[in-house]
Amino acid sequence: MKPNASDVNVQTLLNEHPFSPFQWVIFALCFFIVLLDGFDTAAIGYIAPSLIKEWGVSKPALAPVLSAALFGLAAGALLAGPLADRLGRKTVLVGSVLIFAVACLASGFAPDLTTLSALRFVTGLGLGAAMPNAVTLMSEYCPDGRRATLTNAMFCGFPLGAAFGGFLAAWMIPNFGWRSVLILGGAVPLLLVLLLVVLLPDSVRYMVANGQPVERIRAVLARIAGPAVLKAKRFVLTETAAHSDAKSGIGVVLSAPYRVGSLMLWLAYFMGLVIFYALINWMPVLFKDAGIDPKTGTLIAALFPLGGVGAVFFGWLMDRFNANRIIATGYALTAVSIWAIGQAAGQVGWLVVVVFIAGTIMNTAQSSMPALAAAYYPTRGRATGVAWMLGIGRFGGIAGSFLVAELSARQLSFGDIFAVVAIPGIIATAALMLKEFKRPKGGDDSSARLVPVAAH
Repeated sequence: MKPNASDVNVQTLLNEHPFSPFQWVIFALCFFIVLLDGFDTAAIGYIAPSLIKEWGVSKPALAPVLSAALFGLAAGALLAGPLADRLGRKTVLVGSVLIFAVACLASGFAPDLTTLSALRFVTGLGLGAAMPNAVTLMSEYCPDGRRATLTNAMFCGFPLGAAFGGFLAAWMIPNFGWRSVLILGGAVPLLLVLLLVVLLPDSVRYMVANGQPVERIRAVLARIAGPAVLKAKRFVLTETAAHSDAKSGIGVVLSAPYRVGSLMLWLAYFMGLVIFYALINWMPVLFKDAGIDPKTGTLIAALFPLGGVGAVFFGWLMDRFNANRIIATGYALTAVSIWAIGQAAGQVGWLVVVVFIAGTIMNTAQSSMPALAAAYYPTRGRATGVAWMLGIGRFGGIAGSFLVAELSARQLSFGDIFAVVAIPGIIATAALMLKEFKRPKGGDDSSARLVPVAAH
């Protein structure tokens, strides 16, 4: 059904009106979801030394606890994307925040490692489902010219939440014990659930694409563009993404126009997490083996995850230039800088600089990937597309942890280990360039979806 002159194009309306206070409320709610996601994801690492001391367990015995959330994160993302494309972004988002809030709160009362591992898996399910849906919902309320900037800015809540959690845990654990960190990590999201239920709308693009009542759509858009929207009789959603006949989110992601691009997004995100987890988990050990004082090595390694806020700058570039090439360039520079870390052994001053630069570039590129995925897919498959990239990518984190262990077992030198870890950056670069080369042609007005006036 073709749109006519009396139809209101939802994306055109978002593009032509200033970013409203209502949209800033949506941004803030999604930002805090991702911030709490970062806090709860990192919490187990902060309390691990206390668990070893209080329960008298060995470091290897903590492995199930530390990895449970990673598997939960992957499963939660893979399940939640298709659900959000079927049930709506808000429904799945509220449910996922509630799940990780309750599970994290219960973790604070866990009596043993087995119970804690099970609860961390459930926490991971909620965390894995929350992040991609927050990214999707936020992107669907953004004007085209600022989508990547705003989405990346929102995604910066994750590293900030993880870093803030470290400072807070350092104060809370000596004063209140390790359980207080998990209790706080559960109690605050429970309060956020109430705000989400009251203040957060569902995605207006989702509502249009799924033919929901026009009165509901008018009420939401009136809070962005004013009462003039209340006169609209119909709303049209014109997708700039290629048309797909698939009826489900998974069907869209794996359909012919998107199949290659989806595989390349998964590959790039997977490789990025191979690098991230390989270095986060092993840099202090590698620096120690290279003859650097353990305390100094730990402080240098802590510089690596600080650069995610640079994603705001990448978002600005992505809104103005070719986004695939921008992030591909980031991964290429990541490969060079990771290799340079391996050449800086014995030069502490140079090592500090290179690690910080590598972390800034790597985290900036990786944090920009959800915005890239959100812009790639049509509304019907967007939540699944973003969530599956994040979910499949999680296995890269698991692979990265084992990679350095294997390289060390083969007795590779310090420089050779970092040279191998740099290779995934090259693969990610190639994946995004292939995605750019094989990108589908955009849709036209014939793919627009009209919502008729609801019957009275």
